[in-house]
Amino acid sequence: MKILVTGGLGFIGSHTVVELQKEGYQVVIIDNLSNSSIEVLDGIVAITGIKPIFEQLDLKDKLKVQAFFKAHQDIEGVIHFAASKAVGESVKKPLMYYENNINTLVYVLQELEKLKVANFIFSSSCTVYGQAEKMPITESSPIQVAESPYGNTKQIGEEIIQDACKVNSNIQAISLRYFNPIGAHESIHIGELPKGVPQNLIPYITQTAIGLREELSVFGSDYPTPDGTCIRDYIHVVDLAKAHVAAVKQLIEKKNETNYQTFNLGTGIGSSVLEVIKSFERVSGQKLNYKMVDRREGDITSAYADTKKANATLGWKTELSLDDAMLSAWKWQQSLKAD
Repeated sequence: MKILVTGGLGFIGSHTVVELQKEGYQVVIIDNLSNSSIEVLDGIVAITGIKPIFEQLDLKDKLKVQAFFKAHQDIEGVIHFAASKAVGESVKKPLMYYENNINTLVYVLQELEKLKVANFIFSSSCTVYGQAEKMPITESSPIQVAESPYGNTKQIGEEIIQDACKVNSNIQAISLRYFNPIGAHESIHIGELPKGVPQNLIPYITQTAIGLREELSVFGSDYPTPDGTCIRDYIHVVDLAKAHVAAVKQLIEKKNETNYQTFNLGTGIGSSVLEVIKSFERVSGQKLNYKMVDRREGDITSAYADTKKANATLGWKTELSLDDAMLSAWKWQQSLKAD
């Protein structure tokens, strides 16, 4: 059974390819390498012993997308990760984000429209909820006005898929709304590879601990939380990858209740920035150099998931802890330093 993974050499994509191959799926990866590295392919092979089919292709090229689907007419499912994802960059370059995240989605869906059966999984985000009024966040929590063009592309993306499903009964789709993916594969063959200054907390922590960065800035110490810092739901990337396999099975086995569904993917536990730092110090034995600074514009106070729907419907739940994730992230950072 052949599954296409777009953006399959990225952080979440590569871990999902590993889990798909473990379950016996044949994987085809499309990636333009704009925010990933070809060496990740070697990491996937080192873990699974299987080399997935790889095509270096930019999904913004409509003719190449059409040619790809003509050559691979036996694809039974698509997991669509390929997208630009830096919130700050999206504010500065909104049109680039709309072109890359929206056009590519439309081109893939147009090809799926031509198939008899098309199973589609969309990489969405908890950013669609903004600052939710109630915690934990359920799938029925209101969608808020997006805080950034990046967030808006996820909202628009979900709307496009929903509209396509209304008129194309052959398309069966699931949007997975991630909370905060962290960590690395236990083999330390693949992990998070941020280009330039990290946009996410965990690689900034590990890069500071290993000496690549002078100190970590903690943005805001006066939030209405127990220790004054922001709260997020940090999910181990391997648990997140396994959720994609569960979603693929759900669609292939025709167990979905409607042809468009949404699921929150998180742990259901909120952890503050200071709790994450303490977890890192505990598992690494390193004292982290950090300082409290002013709040950062656009940051919300708290966001963590209600995971009951994913647990019950997909038969999936998280197995790895915050400490597990922080230890794997630290080992991954040390392996990069060794390289």
